[in-house]
Amino acid sequence: MTLKIGSVELPNPVILAPMAGVSDLPFRLLCREQGAGLVCMEMVSAKAIAYHNKNTEKLMETREQERPVSLQLFGSEPDLMAEIAAQIEERPFDILDINMGCPVPKIVGNGEGSALMKNPRLIEEIITKVSRAIKKPLTVKFRKGFDDDHVNAVEIAKIAEASGAAAVAIHGRTREQYYSGKADWEIIRQVKEAVSIPVIGNGDVDSPEKVRALLDATGCDGVMIGRAARGNPWIFHRVSEYLKTGKLPDKPSREEIKAMMLRHARMQVEHKGDYTGIREMRKHISWYTTGLPGSAKLRGRINSVESLEEMEALLREM
Repeated sequence: MTLKIGSVELPNPVILAPMAGVSDLPFRLLCREQGAGLVCMEMVSAKAIAYHNKNTEKLMETREQERPVSLQLFGSEPDLMAEIAAQIEERPFDILDINMGCPVPKIVGNGEGSALMKNPRLIEEIITKVSRAIKKPLTVKFRKGFDDDHVNAVEIAKIAEASGAAAVAIHGRTREQYYSGKADWEIIRQVKEAVSIPVIGNGDVDSPEKVRALLDATGCDGVMIGRAARGNPWIFHRVSEYLKTGKLPDKPSREEIKAMMLRHARMQVEHKGDYTGIREMRKHISWYTTGLPGSAKLRGRINSVESLEEMEALLREM
């Protein structure tokens, strides 16, 4: 079960969603190893690239072994977005994605992310200009709508297709919902019926069975997994195997979880340095250990750890 987006063929239709503070290089590599068909970088600002921001440069680092990989851009100025897209196209990524779904107040307040859904004409201009500026496939990620009074995902999908997008990804919640309540899979089905480009569904997909259910309920071409992948890179292996064989692979053992955490911590420190790597690893460990016996005590202790050596010692005690 493969998925083709423009000229890029994915080995399977199960995709790691772009998540700020989560889908960094170490985590993407782990998810790719576990079988993700496509991994998506954390979103980067077109303006920040234009200003040569050092932190943004770090966000765009890639490795050959994680490909195919998607770079996600956000902004609201069509000409700048197109200029930056053309400028970065030579980098080693495979698909360029435009973020039109981020619900964070700071982003929305700047007229970016999901705020764009309130302005279909601007969306049309952005996608048209960016798609004409690059040769790589362009995708767009958006939501059901801005709020329940403005559910326009079908309209936005049609605009995206007509303006040059090679695929769309839709989260079945409005911006006002953030991540609360239940994702609306019916809107994903409506989008799929409205366009001929691939449609990737997102929202409340936290198990292999849910992935199968979403594909069956909506007819969508691919599935994007976000929060359910945090502390759980194995979900990509389990989903891809389930889709292939119909059999549900075992969940990872405690020893496998421990080994993955240790490896992730080493990769994080190697990529970001001791101080930042350890600080960022704390949240990953809380996700990895959710529901395990003694996890609350471990999370309490992990917050005082300052070095990789201390973290390794503590995890070995598990």
